[in-house]
Amino acid sequence: MKAFLLDRYGKTGNTRIGDAPEPPMGDGDVLVRIHAASVNPLDFKIRDGDFKLILPYRLPLILGNDLAGVVEQVGAKVTRFQPGDAVYARPDKARIGTFAEFIAMREADVARKPANVTMDEAASLPLVGLTAWQALIERGKLQPGQTVLIHAGSGGVGAFAIQLAKHLGATVATTTSTANVEWVKRLGADIVIDYKKEKFQDVLHDVDVVLNTLGPDTLEQSLQVMKPGGRLISISGPPDPAFARDAGLSWPLVQVMRLLSWRIRSRAKQRGVEYSFLFMRPDGAQLQQIAALVEAGTIQPVVDKVFPFEQTQDALAYVETGRAKGKVVIKLV
Repeated sequence: MKAFLLDRYGKTGNTRIGDAPEPPMGDGDVLVRIHAASVNPLDFKIRDGDFKLILPYRLPLILGNDLAGVVEQVGAKVTRFQPGDAVYARPDKARIGTFAEFIAMREADVARKPANVTMDEAASLPLVGLTAWQALIERGKLQPGQTVLIHAGSGGVGAFAIQLAKHLGATVATTTSTANVEWVKRLGADIVIDYKKEKFQDVLHDVDVVLNTLGPDTLEQSLQVMKPGGRLISISGPPDPAFARDAGLSWPLVQVMRLLSWRIRSRAKQRGVEYSFLFMRPDGAQLQQIAALVEAGTIQPVVDKVFPFEQTQDALAYVETGRAKGKVVIKLV
């Protein structure tokens, strides 16, 4: 099958489109013919080797972390899907590889595609949708009437998280550039801080939940606007010991994570705030709930550009610029 392969870690000259064997299937697996896959910052971070300590992949590796497509074959123990079903998914971190014609995944990681959107639109949803769901609902325990700050509201995670937080009844604040102020307001943001004109820490106070997708400076500055008892969730790091333990990492790596996150954890504790690092996990049941929100019109997929499979390298480069408005999708069928 055709696949976009990573031969060695690094920024340039290390990826190619080539042939790869079709993935092996287990009794509990679903084999999907991929119609579209989306590009996420996670993809170029894996390419660059940023996660090689905690995600020890064997190279060459097929990149790609979410998809939409059609079930081609099911394992003997699969009960919820059959060939011909339109599905979408985020595969388990140990079985990524959505920049390819086929992928095999656990049945539990797969959900039926929202019926009212295209394959391209559906492919844009799994990773960002699960990230926002697990950050705001599971970790943040966001309640009606609370205030949430979502950094980088025009990005893939941000655009989804704004809509989800609004659905949950929260007051939604976000940061973005001048060009996207009105756009994020249309997504549902109540308070929009143009980071080119003002600092969010000069505008906000008593925030209950912060979802950070940016760097360490923004992470620490976020503490200044939070109320005691608030929850600060970061998907960009630093990883903390709880993440290391949940991921089953070795004792030395747990200690490394402890050191990496010591500064933000101690500063958060001083302010009575709970800090946690989120590395989103696959969950087909949550994707089914997200599909219901999409079908109800509560959440709209946000697709910036669609690239043909042959231009996967260009799609990665575009996402890496940080200028994408919503998601970037690679079309295979």
